[in-house]
Amino acid sequence: MTQEEPVAPEAPPSKLVVDRVSKRFRSRRREVVALDNVSLEVADREVVCLIGPSGCGKSTLLDIIAGLTIADEGEVRADGRKVEGPGRQRLVMFQEPALFPWLTALGNVLFGLKLDATLTGPERRERALHYLALVGLKSFAKAHVHELSGGMKQRVALARALAPDPKVLLMDEPFAALDAMTRDQLYGDLQEIFAQTGKTVVFVTHNVREAACLGDRVILLSPRPGRIAREFLIDLERPRDINDPTLTRHASIIAKAIKANAQAVADE
Repeated sequence: MTQEEPVAPEAPPSKLVVDRVSKRFRSRRREVVALDNVSLEVADREVVCLIGPSGCGKSTLLDIIAGLTIADEGEVRADGRKVEGPGRQRLVMFQEPALFPWLTALGNVLFGLKLDATLTGPERRERALHYLALVGLKSFAKAHVHELSGGMKQRVALARALAPDPKVLLMDEPFAALDAMTRDQLYGDLQEIFAQTGKTVVFVTHNVREAACLGDRVILLSPRPGRIAREFLIDLERPRDINDPTLTRHASIIAKAIKANAQAVADE
């Protein structure tokens, strides 16, 4: 009697699947191909950073994943279901915090919870305060927007995005307008928040070191039309220091790949 070979457990399905997505923008004068046959998968709890030159389709791809823009070809699936429009399970954090100036920090976070009919008023308040505490702003709950620094506004925007408990957080260059010292502080805080909340994250950036600091994987898009040129696995332990020499070496490899890819496209 022969012993049966052990059966390997099936890998869990990907949280996000981008399947052969293409997108074109048309005007009377011309047609611009923003994305061309882009396919990628994002695992549960994975942080994937999209990087590439301006105009390569990073933000367009993020909008398609969010359901804010419809692909001309291909599809996006979230938890196995086709994305056909915006949904509470995929929330976007933009470069500008877009807070309501007439509301307090707490009011802005509560605003994102208004559509959740399963929560009572006190439960919404408790959850909003929890996420303000998570981003280090519980003591500023009653502060209005004009009383907050740029970094604090982005923390409120992050708390607002996290409070509805989305399965996927989509971040479009949220720290681009902040000064270097504020960004460095936020990198450490954000890694801790990702670890505590276990969110799946797709993060768009132009900053190579930022990508290497935050991402489990970095995906390089080619100059327009956007195609996946290369992928980089960042296998460094967390928390990561953006000024660490090992991280800088990873960033340098990605930067060289960006330059080489741009040159290859220019030579075609």
